[in-house]
Amino acid sequence: MTSSSTSRRSRYPGAVGRAIVYVLVILLLIVLVWAAYAFAGLRSRAQTDGTVRITGLIAPVRIVRDERDIPHIIAGNDRDLMFAQGYAEASDRLFQMDLLRRFVYGRLAEVLGPAAVPADENARVAPIAQIVQAQWAHMSANERILVQAYSDGVNAAMQREPLPVEFHLLLYKPQPWVPQDSLAAGMATVLDLIDRWDDVIRRDTVARAHDAPPVEALYSITDPAYDAPVAPRAIASLPPLPPRPPHERAGIVLPQVADRPPVGSNESALGSAHSSSGRALLANDPHLRLGIPGVWYLVDLRSNDLHVAGASLAGTPGIILGHNDDIAWGATNGTVVTEVVYRDSPRGAKRRVETFHVRFGRDVRFAYYQTKHGFVAETAHDVAYAVDWNAARLPASPLSAFHGLNSSRTIADAIRALQTYPGPPQNFVIADRSGAAAYQLAGLIPSDPLWGLRTHASGDPAYPYIPFRQLPHVAASKNSIVFTANNRMYGTGYPLRLSPNFAAPYRARRIAELLSSKPRLRVEDLASFQTDTLSFPERDIAHAALAAVMHKHLQDDRALQPYLAALSLWNGRFDPASRGAPIAWELRRIAVSSLAKYNTGSTLEAYQASANNADLVLLMRVLRERPRGWWPKNDYDDLLVGALKLAIETNGARMLQTWGEYGKVTVKHPLASMGFTFLDGAAFPGDGDSFGLHVQTATHSQSFRAVWDVGNWDAGGIVIPSGESGEPASGHYTDLSPAWVRQRLVPLPFSDSAVRASARATLTLTPR
Repeated sequence: MTSSSTSRRSRYPGAVGRAIVYVLVILLLIVLVWAAYAFAGLRSRAQTDGTVRITGLIAPVRIVRDERDIPHIIAGNDRDLMFAQGYAEASDRLFQMDLLRRFVYGRLAEVLGPAAVPADENARVAPIAQIVQAQWAHMSANERILVQAYSDGVNAAMQREPLPVEFHLLLYKPQPWVPQDSLAAGMATVLDLIDRWDDVIRRDTVARAHDAPPVEALYSITDPAYDAPVAPRAIASLPPLPPRPPHERAGIVLPQVADRPPVGSNESALGSAHSSSGRALLANDPHLRLGIPGVWYLVDLRSNDLHVAGASLAGTPGIILGHNDDIAWGATNGTVVTEVVYRDSPRGAKRRVETFHVRFGRDVRFAYYQTKHGFVAETAHDVAYAVDWNAARLPASPLSAFHGLNSSRTIADAIRALQTYPGPPQNFVIADRSGAAAYQLAGLIPSDPLWGLRTHASGDPAYPYIPFRQLPHVAASKNSIVFTANNRMYGTGYPLRLSPNFAAPYRARRIAELLSSKPRLRVEDLASFQTDTLSFPERDIAHAALAAVMHKHLQDDRALQPYLAALSLWNGRFDPASRGAPIAWELRRIAVSSLAKYNTGSTLEAYQASANNADLVLLMRVLRERPRGWWPKNDYDDLLVGALKLAIETNGARMLQTWGEYGKVTVKHPLASMGFTFLDGAAFPGDGDSFGLHVQTATHSQSFRAVWDVGNWDAGGIVIPSGESGEPASGHYTDLSPAWVRQRLVPLPFSDSAVRASARATLTLTPR
């Protein structure tokens, strides 16, 4: 009995061991197969030369790639042109396009698993799928033909070209592209640029706090010392900050909320009277998310009826920002009211249940609600915050207006096209071959008497949209100098507020200074302005801090001396070689958060998350105006000295590095957080920050830089941070980064001769 039991025990561990070995071998084989499959994807690249016979074309189309891999697409008709654009973009950016539509639709968890469910739930708060379907129904028959052709081209590339490496890594295949997906891809930028309903609710929370200052003071419409309106130019004054009763709160604090990304842009246009070439000039650099591949896809589109070039949003047909034969246009976000939020009762609200398919997990169901005013964004304390948003009330795709811009011949044509533009509201600058330049704010802006600073009672009415003719504008003229940088664009005499708070005016003021620095400007001048790193607010805060140290007789403090020395030599620029910039950057962050904390207390997070740099404007005004009660004992020197000391205590000698090292940024791939960091892009030295013209932060930057010499299209040019292709093996994944870092403006070939001279590969798509 004992012998038999012992024998069984001795054999059993061997069987278990063999089973474990078998399992490990199988797992190893699976990993090896997956690695080989992923490696094959990493080495694959789309075809860019030769001939491809394909179904869906009327006539042959040529896709000529230049030395930067930018496609110049030449077709006989607009339908084939859109088909080929879809084919080229999907060949280069298919994973980006698929990820974008999944993000907008709230379908990331289907491929990324349970961790993506919260993002998906948030994405479906607004009924985007229904909105996109309604946009499609409202498009003209010709527009639907063109968007359908683009979609057909995407699907042709999906079937013909190798799948990008990300599909290999995540082990899934993309579903066919449908026309509505292109409208959804456009909605990604819409959602990024609107005044978010979450922020309206946050501002309302701050406004209702019993001990907070007046909400209009916390969210200043501008900094009056740096105001730079364009229409009209006369600067309006603001009332001084009101005194506050003294109260007890914490003093100097570390930032509790991360710097909000600078969702903005710079633009300018000059009539020919101000140009050395005798032609109008136009410059634009939008500030969007920094990643690889980049937001924009550069392309040149030509048919018998159309010739247009510039930047397209991956997944959308046509050109969003750029030029055609006759006009150029640029845009910056309007930073104005985009929706009205009501405080409704959740009782009686209509219920919508959404199902989320979750990879490696069970399906999740989530209920959403809608009241008479719109979809419910949030519920709290028996209040349903319902959103009246123009995209849901009057669904129209921005692509229709951009299609009109693509085919405009004059500024007047472009203005007519912009009358149909639904939003998000944008500041457009336009220049044409006549030498004229113009400015126009466009988009549907509700005439909300609270201007997004507060939410509305349930019984308040629906508010009409401001008529297009009443929006700020500057008429076309050869003498025009127009510019915006998300700042307040109007001055004295304009009757409407338009915004809870525009972006701080510091970039706009710097543009205005530079544009007036010479009587006549060149393309090279405008290109150099885009790389300017002077920060007005951080320069002023640094000077005030140095003065505060003197007032406190701390200039001989040995712990402060190396930092004071670096700061005293700093010229206000966030150049890579600067050694004062890191100190100024940390000083600004701590001083802004400390003042905000003292005055908003428990609503600090809501305030700073919705401030759009109003917290910085508040600090700038407090330091100049010295109002009573906004800091303990009204000792604003204490605020700055305390912020400097805490910056040193927290960061130490690291702040004595150059800004190039301290502010270094790596261009991240969307899958970097999953460990696939080998897909990341280049590392950029610190060069600019949020408040100079050359915007660059850890997450956002100039997404392209363009300058156009209107009518001489082979001059000027456009550059992007990384590369045209999303395929690492293409040779064009990060090849444009060196020129970006060196701040070179590279021409975009447009004429027949320039395209021929730059051609490096030609793919001909021919009907099957």
